[in-house]
Amino acid sequence: MDYKKIIELMINHLEEGVIVVDSNLNIVYFNEPSINITGFNPKEAVGKNIFHVFPNINRNSSTFCKVINSKKPIINHVQNYINCKEKNVSIVSSTIPILREGKIEGAIEIFKDFTNVKELSEKILMLQSTLHGKGTSENKFLPNGSQYRLVDIIGNSIPMIELKRKAQKVANSDSPVFVYGETGTGKELIVQSLHNLSNRRDKPFIAQNCGALPETLLESILFGTVQGSFTGAKDKQGLFELADGGTLFLDELNSMNLELQSKLLRVIEDGVIRRVGSTKTKVVDVRIIAASNIEPKKLVEQKTLREDLYYRLNVLYFQIPPLRERKEDIPMLVEHFINTCNNKMNKCIKGIDSEVKEYFFAHDWPGNVRELQNIIESIMNFSEGEYVTLEELQIHTNPCYNNSKARSVEISTPKITKGTGLKEAVEDYEKNLIKSALEESGQNCAKAARALKIPKQTLHGKIKKYEI
Repeated sequence: MDYKKIIELMINHLEEGVIVVDSNLNIVYFNEPSINITGFNPKEAVGKNIFHVFPNINRNSSTFCKVINSKKPIINHVQNYINCKEKNVSIVSSTIPILREGKIEGAIEIFKDFTNVKELSEKILMLQSTLHGKGTSENKFLPNGSQYRLVDIIGNSIPMIELKRKAQKVANSDSPVFVYGETGTGKELIVQSLHNLSNRRDKPFIAQNCGALPETLLESILFGTVQGSFTGAKDKQGLFELADGGTLFLDELNSMNLELQSKLLRVIEDGVIRRVGSTKTKVVDVRIIAASNIEPKKLVEQKTLREDLYYRLNVLYFQIPPLRERKEDIPMLVEHFINTCNNKMNKCIKGIDSEVKEYFFAHDWPGNVRELQNIIESIMNFSEGEYVTLEELQIHTNPCYNNSKARSVEISTPKITKGTGLKEAVEDYEKNLIKSALEESGQNCAKAARALKIPKQTLHGKIKKYEI
C-alpha cells in the first residue's frame, strides 16, 4: 500500500491548508484548500522563501521563525495579514517544529481561514456596544443589555427559594461571583438577576462565552486593541471598557488559557486594563461574574483553572440545583413553557395529562430545565387537543422518550422456602424485582430505575450487591 499517496490524498481533501518549510524558511511543501486563503498558487510557492510568499509578515511576527528558534509549537494562533491579492485575511494556525535527534530541520503549519468568524465577532462586539441604552421593539432586552430578572426564575422549591434569597442579599456587593451549574440549569438567569437587583442595574451587562473564540482573539475582545498592534488592528474598546460601571459575565471560564487567566486576575485585583499593543493603562469599574458547568474545585485539580483565580472569584459562590433535585418545580415550569408556546404558536393548550406528568416526575432530566423546555416546545408543534398526552410525546418527540411511561414493576409473589429468615426473603424478593425491571426495560438501567422509582445510583449499587 502506498502510504505516501494516502497521506497526500488526505491532505488534499482537508479544509485546512498545510505549509512545510526547511530550517532556512524555504517552502518544501504547500497545500491549500480550494478557497485559496493566501491568494498564491501552491505550485509556484514551493522552493520560495516564506517571506516572498507572505511579504506582509516579518521575522518578528512569523510563527515559523518563532517555532524554529524556540523549537516549541504554537497552537491555535490567530494571524492577520494582507495576501498577495490585497485581501485582508485572518487565519487560525498551528505551527509545529520538525526535529530529528534534537536538531531543528524545519516546521509544519496547518492553517484555516478565520476571516468570516473574526468579522462576525467584531459585529457582535459592535452590537454589544450599541445595545446599551437601546431596547428592542418587543422589549425583549432591558436597556442595560440584559434579558432576565429575579421574577423570571421559575420555582418555589426550597433550593430555589434559598437561591433567590441569597441573590437578593448579595446583589449590591461588588465582590466577584462564581456560578456553577450543570448544562441547562439556567446559570445566566441568576447572573442577569444579580445584575438587575444591584445598584449597577443602569449600567451595561456584557456576556462572553470564553469557549466560543480562540485564545488570541479572546484577549483582544476582552481588553480591546490599538491601531497597529497587529496587521489590520484598529482602536477598539474591549468588553471591560464596554462594561465599565456594570457587570461582565464570563461563561465557560475554564476555556480561557492560564496566561489570560493571570491577566484577568490582575484586573480583578487592581481594576486596571491595558489594550492589546498599548503601553497605556485604564482604570475600569467592573463586577466580574464567572460560570462553569464543571465544579470549580475539579477545574483546579484538572489545572484548567488557576488556583489563585479560583479563590479570588469564589468570594461569592452560587450552585444552581439540577432539575432532578427540584422536581416539585416541574408543574410551574411546564405551565410557564406552555403559556409561552401558546403565545408564540397561537394555540390554546391547557396543560399536560396525568400520564405525562407521571413521566416528567420519573425522568432524570440530564438536560435540566432546557431539556424540559425543548420537549414542551417540540410537542406543542404537534398537539391539537386541550392537554398534551403521553402518546403524543412518544410519537412526536425524540425516540429516547418512547416507551418511557413510569410504571410499577409487577411480578408474582415468590415462593419462600421453609426456614428462610425475613432478611433473606426480602433480599430474594428485591433481587427478583430488579431482574424483572431490567428484563422489561431491555437491560436499560435508567428505565428500570424509573420503573422501580429509585435513583439510578441506588439501582447500580443493588445490581452489584446481588451480582445480577
